[in-house]
Amino acid sequence: MKIGFIGLGNMGGPMAANLAKAGHDVTGFDMADVAIDGVTMAASGAEAATGADVVITMLPNGNILRAVANEVIPAMSKGAALVDCSTVDVDSARAVAAQAAEAGLLAVDAPVSGGIGGAAGGTLTFMAGGSAEAFAKAEPLFDIMGQKAVHCGESGAGQAAKICNNMILGVTMIATCEAFALADKLGLDRQKMFDVVSTSSGYSWTMNAYCPAPGVGPTSPADNDYKPGFASELMLKDLRLSQQAAESADADTPMGKIATALYEQFVESEDGLGTDFSAMLPRFEKRSRET
Repeated sequence: MKIGFIGLGNMGGPMAANLAKAGHDVTGFDMADVAIDGVTMAASGAEAATGADVVITMLPNGNILRAVANEVIPAMSKGAALVDCSTVDVDSARAVAAQAAEAGLLAVDAPVSGGIGGAAGGTLTFMAGGSAEAFAKAEPLFDIMGQKAVHCGESGAGQAAKICNNMILGVTMIATCEAFALADKLGLDRQKMFDVVSTSSGYSWTMNAYCPAPGVGPTSPADNDYKPGFASELMLKDLRLSQQAAESADADTPMGKIATALYEQFVESEDGLGTDFSAMLPRFEKRSRET
C-alpha cells in the first residue's frame, strides 16, 4: 500500500519503519526534524496524505488530531482510510470519524497498548473502532505493526476500550503499590508477599507481569531505577481521559477519580514526572498514614 504516516515520535517512528520494512511505500511527516529508515519525508501532513491508500496518525491529544484531520482529509482520495492510533478522547475520535465519512473516507480509531518496546518490536495490541470495511482495510497493517488487533465496535469504541483498560491499570497499580508498602510496615518479606499474591486472589497484571518492587517477579522498570516503560505522566493523561469520558457518559467511577487525583499529585506536585507509573511504590514507602 501507499501509506501516509503523521506523527513520527517514540511510537510512530518505529511503527512507520516496520511498515516500510514490510515493503509498503511510506511517506511521513512530523513537526520535528526526524529521519526514519525506509520512510520518505514530506513537507506537510497534506503532502504525506496525498494519494495514500491509508493515512495513519499517532498524535499527542484530541485537539491536535482534529487540527491534523482538518489538514489531511481534504487531501485524501475517496475510499482511502484514516487510521488514528493516538490515545485521545472518545468525542474527538467520533468527530474525526464523522468528518472522514462526510468526505467519502473510511475511518478507524485504533489506540495501542505495548509501549515503545512494542512499537519497535511490532508486538503492539490495537483496539479498533469503525466499520467492518474500515477495519478490514487497516487490519493487514495492524498485523505488521502488532501481534493482535481487536475490532471493538463502531467509531470511538477503540478509544473507549483503551480508556477503560488503562483506568483499570492505574487503579490496580496504586493498589499493588499500597499493598507492598503496607507489607513492608507489617514486616512481611516482599518475595513472600509476591509468592502468595501472585498465585492467590490478589493476582493481577501489575503484580505478576509488571511488579513495582525491585528484585521481585519478572524484570520490570522497578529493576531499572523506575525509568519509564510507561511514564507516570502518560498514565495521568489516560486517567484524565477516563474521567472526561465518565463525565460525558454520566458514569460513576470513584476509584478512577481517586487514581486520577493521586497520579496528578505524583506528577505535578511531587517527583513523579519522568518516572515509570510503578514508581508509586517508593512514593508510598516514604509516606505515613497522616501525610
